[in-house]
Parts: sequence; C-alpha cells; structure tokens
Amino acid sequence: MRKFSRRQLLGSAGAGLLLGPFLNQTLQREAQAAASPVKRLLLFCTMGTYPQAWTPTVSGENITAWSAMTQPLDAIKGNVVLVEGMPSGNPNDGHGAPDGITGMGYGYYNGQLKISVDQFVANQLVASGVNRPIASLLLGAATTGNGGNPMFYGGASNGGNTLPTIGSPLSAYKTVFGGALPMGTSADSLLARRKSILDLVTAEATSLKSKLGATEGAKLDTHLDSIRQLENKLMQSMPVGAACTKPTAPGDDSTYTHSGDADALAMNVVHQSIIANAFACDITRVAALEYGNDQYLKVNAPGLPYDDQHGGFIHSGASTNFKNLITFEAYLASQFVALVNQLKALADPQDSSKTLFDTTLVAWCRDMGDAVNHDQKSMRFVLASGNGGYLKTAASGRYVKSTERHERILLNLCEAMGVTSYKGFGDPDLPTKSPLPGIAAA
Repeated sequence: MRKFSRRQLLGSAGAGLLLGPFLNQTLQREAQAAASPVKRLLLFCTMGTYPQAWTPTVSGENITAWSAMTQPLDAIKGNVVLVEGMPSGNPNDGHGAPDGITGMGYGYYNGQLKISVDQFVANQLVASGVNRPIASLLLGAATTGNGGNPMFYGGASNGGNTLPTIGSPLSAYKTVFGGALPMGTSADSLLARRKSILDLVTAEATSLKSKLGATEGAKLDTHLDSIRQLENKLMQSMPVGAACTKPTAPGDDSTYTHSGDADALAMNVVHQSIIANAFACDITRVAALEYGNDQYLKVNAPGLPYDDQHGGFIHSGASTNFKNLITFEAYLASQFVALVNQLKALADPQDSSKTLFDTTLVAWCRDMGDAVNHDQKSMRFVLASGNGGYLKTAASGRYVKSTERHERILLNLCEAMGVTSYKGFGDPDLPTKSPLPGIAAA
C-alpha cells in the first residue's frame, strides 16, 4: 500500500511560490516531531507461536539462555527486549482476529474504527508535518488467500477494514523507487538539481522586481521568502549521503517460485532490502513486513520440509514436539536479525554519525499468542532499537513479563515515535491508556 504526502507537491519551484506562506509552520511542526527518541517504526509481523518452546531462560529481567526458537537473537542481544504474558482485550480470539496490532477485537467500540498501530503513527506524523513521499509502506508476500487476511487496518481511511500489502518485490520496488530517484542519480545530485531550479526562479524574480512598483515589489518579496523557505525545506527533508542509492531492480514474480508456488520467503528477503533502502532515502518513516497470513504460509526454508506453517508445522507438529515449527521460528528470528543488520549498515539520512538502527524501533508483532490453541492470552513481542534508542536494554538481552493488556506495548511504539495522544487508537475503554512502564530507557 502507498500513501502520498504533500512533499511530492514541494518538488517544484511553482509549488514553493504557491505554498510558501505555509512552509514555516510545517518546518516548526517537523522540528517538534523530530525530537522523539526514534524517527522510524518498522513492524515485523507473523502469526502466533508455541509458547512452551518460545520462552527463554531468565534471571529476573536478564536472559540467561535463549530458547531454540529465539537463539538467533543472541547476535543482537544487547539491543533486544522480549515481552510476553500480556493478554489482548479478547483473550479467546483466535487467528484472523484484528486485535494483534489494533488493540481492538471483533466487537463494537462505540463507533471507533479499527486502525493498526502503523497507520495510526503514520497519520499522526503527517498531521504533525512530517511528510514523506510514502506515509506508510506495507510489504509482504502471501498475506491474502486461503481464507486469510493481512494484519493491517485503515481506520477512517477505509471504514476500519484490512489494508493490503504489496506482495510482489518488483511492484514494491517500483512503488518505492519509481519516482524517488532517477536511475543513476544520487540523492545529493537530485537535491542539487532541485536547488538549481530554485536559484533560477530566484534570479528571474529578483530581475523582475526592478520593474515593479512598491506594492507589487513587496508581494514579490514575500514570494522570494517562500522560495528561501522551500530551499530550507529541501535541505531538511531530501535524502542525503552515500547511503541513499537506488538498489538494483528485482526480477519479475516468476523469479521467486518453488514447486510451482510463489516463494513467499524469498520475496520477503527482497522486501527487507527495499524497506532498509526506503528508510535510507527517507522515502518513508513507517514500514511493515508480514509473513503470510493467519491461515497459510507455504515455507521453503533450509532444514524444513516444503509445507504450510499453519496446517503443517503448527497443527500437525505435536507428534515431533513441534520440531519443524521451532526450526521455522528460528529462521524468522534470523531474518529479524538480518533486517536489524541491514539497518545497522546504513547511515541515518539526517545524521551520518548514527545508523538507521540507532533511529529506528523494530517490533516483531503477532496476530495471536498461542497458535496451537488459537488464543491471545499471552501476546509476544520482540523489540529492538540501537544506540541511544527508545528501549531500556540489557547486555545479555532483556525479558519482560507482564499481565497488562497487550495494547500498552502498542502505545510504547507510538510513544517512541513522539506520538503521545492516543485518541482514536485501540480500545477506547482500555483502563490504563498509556505505554507500559519500564520499556523505555530512563
């Protein structure tokens, strides 16, 4: 899914002349929003798991031994927080229920429409003046079909219904980079080209001023000031630095197949790279990647039979003590780590002294807690942020168990992005409408 912001209108000098009087307010709002601990939110979304095999060994809040499912997270242990025990407001809801990242179940909520946390944050950023070409980027292969649905909900934008993801890597690439950076053009050169257009308009306007009367000249001065403000806006919002490059285009969808089926895992590996580069070019501040849907995900991964996660690994796994599910969950954990490492390898486009990971909160979210029993009695999260980021971490990995409503973690995601008014998100009757204490760094 692609949402467009007003920034696309600011790419021409003509727009600057028309919208100049409003740009200063936009800059002030963006400066306020930028003071939040992180600038970007990335959701990594999967279905539920088998709780008995997921929980690590802990001493207080310190992880002393990882479970087989979570073992790959050891590679980034100093940056992660594992959370479990938190029920949804409808703990008996099963797969396909909207609770996971909306905080709202199937019921009626006094007319409030379901919106997932990614969309809520993206909308709040736009309202605060943080405008990017794509307000929220939703990617993920095989998120529809076989009776399943994606986890994302649009709120008022679509009547509180589900939102589609872009499943095709090539379509995702074209959506993100089709109009963002011309082939062979760096972000710096694109910025220089746009600034040269502004310089030309400024020179022409200055020449024109000598031919105008006092009243008309004063009006033109206002327009010239608008151009200067637009130039400042470009300097602050355009992607900068060597980290912003247009990646190589992926092949068409037929490139990603296995046994005649779409290879969803291979597609999602490409989606990870697209998201990281979209962040590096500051094309979006909010992104999400979903693996399959609540009913079906055909898995082609090392050490596993070619089978469906839901029907095969979860509901046919008891005889082997869920051996294949454990292996697959470890694969997902390794992809979570790979995504973090991609963010670590790229500079923040506004501050080259920091990596993207330093300014991003990554959250592994699920549609339910216990996939075997189909319930939401103990929802699970893996949260990760970099140096100076939002999270309170521990050198060996931090573990938090809470019986508070799981929606409170979703409010932590909002808080991390500088969103502190939660009106319109989640259950309006949540007894404590605030982030879970102890998650954020002091």
